[in-house]
Amino acid sequence: MDVSSSAPVPPPGCPAHGRVPVYGPEFAADPEAYYAYLRSFGPTAPVDLAPGVPATLVTDYQTALRLLQDPANFRKDSRRWRDLAEGRLPADSPVVPTLTYRPNALFSDGAEHLRLRQAITDTMARIDMRRLARSTEQVSNFLISQFGPRGSADLLGDYAKQVSLLVFNELFGCPAEIGDRVMFGTSGMFEGVNAEQAVGVLFGACGELVALKRSRPGDDVTSWLLQHHARLTDEEMVYQLALLLASGTEPLRNLIGNTLHRVLTDDGYANKGGLIDEAIDDTLWENPPMANFAAHYSASDLEFAGQHFRAGDLFLVSIGAANTSPALASARQSGSRAHLSWSAGPHACPSKDPARQIAVTAIENLLNQLPDVVLAVPERSLTWRPGPFSRGLAALPTRFTPVEVAHRPASAPSTQAPTEPVAPQPGKAEGGGRWSQFLNWLKG
Repeated sequence: MDVSSSAPVPPPGCPAHGRVPVYGPEFAADPEAYYAYLRSFGPTAPVDLAPGVPATLVTDYQTALRLLQDPANFRKDSRRWRDLAEGRLPADSPVVPTLTYRPNALFSDGAEHLRLRQAITDTMARIDMRRLARSTEQVSNFLISQFGPRGSADLLGDYAKQVSLLVFNELFGCPAEIGDRVMFGTSGMFEGVNAEQAVGVLFGACGELVALKRSRPGDDVTSWLLQHHARLTDEEMVYQLALLLASGTEPLRNLIGNTLHRVLTDDGYANKGGLIDEAIDDTLWENPPMANFAAHYSASDLEFAGQHFRAGDLFLVSIGAANTSPALASARQSGSRAHLSWSAGPHACPSKDPARQIAVTAIENLLNQLPDVVLAVPERSLTWRPGPFSRGLAALPTRFTPVEVAHRPASAPSTQAPTEPVAPQPGKAEGGGRWSQFLNWLKG
């Protein structure tokens, strides 16, 4: 009699018992193997987000929807997090700062959440999609002008990352000096190098932007948010702006990068022109830019998905696992957009339409400008950035026939490898960051 077990085998580097680590290079290299194993626990599974940081990961689609749509039992205010409140987490944990409470819409519940959320959704609804598409195309042309004549580019660092940062600067009405610091702060938060300094720079830049727009409002997101009937204070404005900038640019960078990766590595997208919407949908289903996020905390002791949990337990939704559940295969094939990549419930992403518009425009313009772009390295050599929350490549090296970008201003900067924005020196104006370069390029 065959008594061999059919239970999934733990992936390499995964302990056979106890909590499953959803961080590190092994997880980043093959998350699907981990998700298959995690599903063997049932709708929820015990994981570690980093050494010494336990959480419950929801891997089942319907169970995730139940959690996301139940604000009475699952709250967003991380001051409820029992392990943090009782001092059981490592002081130097790389993930705890991401989950630490801030007075913004992401970490609020009830009436306060409704007030902040309404201000944000009303503001984002004012974005003109045609204007946004034009701005994105300008940004795209500028970036391609920097690397196009070289015939090679890292489409993550040279393109996807910078498209999101530059377009958001445009949306929020950042002048040159403030915009350069926004780019430094926002990108630095996710790179893990001098993160504390980056956060300080971002909040300082947001504070200056709020002061500027109070005295000189413009036709931009910052001014519209200030004018909203919620009457946000300066402090509230700074926290909402930092949230929108940070939570918008990192997922958008990964969405653009992951979709480009799909187009360049899947023969089904060989005729790239008309398949961008399909490629984005497939990416959102199968390789979402935020793989495990939507942190919630149980409001009280409760039974959930057949398990008992205590008040203050941390839950994360595995968007990557829920979206790729075998039971949803037919939904994915039918062209449904019912994935969880924009989350769901009262905290669903308020900016999904602008984000999609930016991604579509950026990818279409790039492929139109560089029609023969291909990977410059074997696909198996590509690496994914480790971490429990986001899903993105470390780099996407490509080559193509060198090009000069049409409509390039005559006085655009000379072609050179892109330079990262630098932290401003105390007492000195910022003049050489990427946003300043773009504004100078536009002037011609």
